[in-house]
Amino acid sequence: MERVTIDLVSDVVCPWCYLGKARLELAIAEVQGEVGIDINWRPYRLNPDIPPEGVDQKAYLEAKLGGAEAVARGHEMLTKLGLEVGIRYNFEAIKIGPNTLDAHRLIHWASLESREIQDRVVTALFKANFEDGRNVGDHTVLAEIAESCSMNRKLIENLLESDADKDVILGEIDAAQKMGVNGVPFFIMDGQYAISGAQTPDVLADAFRDIARLKAEARKGMI
Repeated sequence: MERVTIDLVSDVVCPWCYLGKARLELAIAEVQGEVGIDINWRPYRLNPDIPPEGVDQKAYLEAKLGGAEAVARGHEMLTKLGLEVGIRYNFEAIKIGPNTLDAHRLIHWASLESREIQDRVVTALFKANFEDGRNVGDHTVLAEIAESCSMNRKLIENLLESDADKDVILGEIDAAQKMGVNGVPFFIMDGQYAISGAQTPDVLADAFRDIARLKAEARKGMI
């Protein structure tokens, strides 16, 4: 069975990224037994101008998206799409728009333990922000999420109080932007194929099958 590695560029405050993750999981289930999928979560910041303490979410979104009506329309559409894949968006619960640099540091540290733990941390961050309205820029929230995902809470607390790996995260974001990533989610498969946006499960599954077929053909050609 061929394996496909996905470098998934996303931000934990991107509702389309949360939707994209749920759809990706359905696509992976669809190709189970045909194609193996390995996921590396990569950082991106939709709102790099937000200060460390965060901002008023409602006011920030209305200013960014063009008013309350535009925000309401977007949230209504996302709420419907989310329910289709088991996400219960609760946009009203989000009071603080966070700076996500520290959340990305946590995701990076989780990756050093295993892909499974990294995926659990990413899921917990999305759920905390979009379903529970928790501030994922707050160090206490991040430490609690780390602990809930079997990471060492005290270690994470100490790392968060330092500048550890901030340059790594900012460097990865800069590299992604230089590659042409200007929106998320962005799927980079085997380092050479790209899909942008929260595509439906069938689109992703077909892409995985196509890449696996190309890899298998290339391998035969080398024999």
